[in-house]
Amino acid sequence: MKWCGAPQLAAASLVWLSGVSARAAEPPLWGYVDAQGVAHFSSKKEDRRYTPVLRQGGEDVGRVPGKVASRQALLTWLAFAPEVKALLPVLREAEAATGVDVELLQAVIAVESGFKPDLVSPKGAMGLMQITPDTGERYATKAERAARPVEERLRDPRSNIMTGARMLADLSRRMGGIAPALAAWNAGEGKVKRHGGKVPPFAETEAHVHLVLEIYWELLQQRQQRNVKTMNLVSTTATPTATLR
Repeated sequence: MKWCGAPQLAAASLVWLSGVSARAAEPPLWGYVDAQGVAHFSSKKEDRRYTPVLRQGGEDVGRVPGKVASRQALLTWLAFAPEVKALLPVLREAEAATGVDVELLQAVIAVESGFKPDLVSPKGAMGLMQITPDTGERYATKAERAARPVEERLRDPRSNIMTGARMLADLSRRMGGIAPALAAWNAGEGKVKRHGGKVPPFAETEAHVHLVLEIYWELLQQRQQRNVKTMNLVSTTATPTATLR
């Protein structure tokens, strides 16, 4: 049984699927987003691109090497943390300016820094979205460069988010999709290009991309759940169409 569609439709589909899975104890739902931004789902792991989207028994294995927080811990924290809510106006501003979903920005920030604006990595990446000074200069506007030094800009939550949103929008356009853009964010553009524009087979990069995408899908699901009224899921088998009303 398979479905595919835009990520927003896929997120809405998860509203219905999560209820079915909880009631019927069905196997996990597996999925991935391809380079064109299409979300693919299956009731089994078709190949190495597929990762769990819905898991049985509250299982939570989403974790990036070197990061302490798991998928479920981050999702629970995102729902209640006042520092997340305080940044929503800035996140909406960045979405309006760049087209990058608020939910994707939240997912990246949650995984990269846990919403700690003063965090500096051992490699010198700074702030909420963990941006290096070189990247900060590359994606700054002329006015921003003239106003203050890059290190100061990257410690400022609004400037850091706007810079990161521009970077994500640019990478998604040039890499051909969200997944390779996230891989380039983590491992570098060169490594993604050397692997044919796909997520390179590095444990940290694969875990990073999968965790960000899973949090992104979950957050999109919450947005869609507030708006969806009718939805049809058509199986490749002869089973009846499921409708949510």
